[in-house]
Amino acid sequence: MTLSRRRFLTRSAAIGCSAAASPLLTPVSFASAPWDTRLVVIILRGGVDALDMLQPYGDPNYAGLRTKLAGGPDRGGLDLDGFHALHPGLQPLMPLWQRGELGFVQAVSTPYRNRRSHFDGQDLLEAGSAGLGEVRDGWLNRMLQQMGGVESRTAFAIGQGEMKLLHGGAPVSDWAPDAALVLSPQAKLLAEQMMMGDPMFHDALAEALELSQDGTMGLADDADDMLEMTMPLPSRGKSHRKIAEFAAERLRGETRVAAFSINGWDTHSRQAAGLKAGFGRLSDTILTLRDGVGDAIWGKTAVLAMTEFGRTVRENGTGGTDHGTGGAMLLSGGAIRGGRIYGRWPGLTEADLFDRRDLMPTADVRAQAAWIMRGLIGIDRSQLEQVVFPGLDMGADPGLLL
Repeated sequence: MTLSRRRFLTRSAAIGCSAAASPLLTPVSFASAPWDTRLVVIILRGGVDALDMLQPYGDPNYAGLRTKLAGGPDRGGLDLDGFHALHPGLQPLMPLWQRGELGFVQAVSTPYRNRRSHFDGQDLLEAGSAGLGEVRDGWLNRMLQQMGGVESRTAFAIGQGEMKLLHGGAPVSDWAPDAALVLSPQAKLLAEQMMMGDPMFHDALAEALELSQDGTMGLADDADDMLEMTMPLPSRGKSHRKIAEFAAERLRGETRVAAFSINGWDTHSRQAAGLKAGFGRLSDTILTLRDGVGDAIWGKTAVLAMTEFGRTVRENGTGGTDHGTGGAMLLSGGAIRGGRIYGRWPGLTEADLFDRRDLMPTADVRAQAAWIMRGLIGIDRSQLEQVVFPGLDMGADPGLLL
């Protein structure tokens, strides 16, 4: 791919790298800050089925609503608390549950209702507002704006996909696996001359060349085309693991916040196969993070995995479920008070369901994230309710952290 200067300049007046056309992941974003704890937010795009992640086999209506998809200890599920069973695809995470480093919040959602659009649902989840279009930036970025001393490396984003969670005035950095800018020596010289009069872009180029020492980008061996800047196409492989490894490496250093997404949760058909693969990637990602940061950093880390909405309580005729409302939130990390399932179970009788079709939300997913940031980073409650999540009532502390 040949890049012009226009293609080289990207959003937020920065240069960046993003996962080019990855079917599984969107870019991973980082922000450094002066506090010592770590926060990782994973967006599970597509609407994860809460009733398959956490199988409520103890509810008397569950098996009748899901004659094929119902799980539980007698169908391979892993018993958690005598009421919920964990999907077998998440079995690799059971040691974390047993050590109190894995937990869940059941029946949560954003304020989004009724239309059940992936695009609107994800926009609202990442904006953290009560309604679409109310704010322009993401809630993680607004959190950073409330904290002093936030710094970031210059951003690099080439390719597709954005993390709206981190859009906003606070500086952040972007990176993606398998995307590497390669410059011939002549192209490097030309780029430096083009950007000499623009300090911001000149500094961004200098940062790009600095990253080349880490193997992220570098000078082309073949200098035949003096104007060419190329980006190798992403290679096949476990991109989720590469992202987790890179995140862990940065979290061991100055990085304090990381956010990325894992796609593939829109299971309208063949849900059993789709979730087995998806939960395998999610498990692999969390364990790679845990191993990569090491015991000391993991002990002060909180991982939040959240989705835009849940899925219908009843299975459909193609072995799947359709867009719903109430979902589930996965929590992990040494800072989490795990080994338990939080939230109020709404029940599965028809009268208990939202619109008589979906799991009824009993908690706002934004409140769970707010309490974690309050305890982990020390942000004032009024800032969380008025700025980070405008109009949110956090309610009582659910005790998600140690």
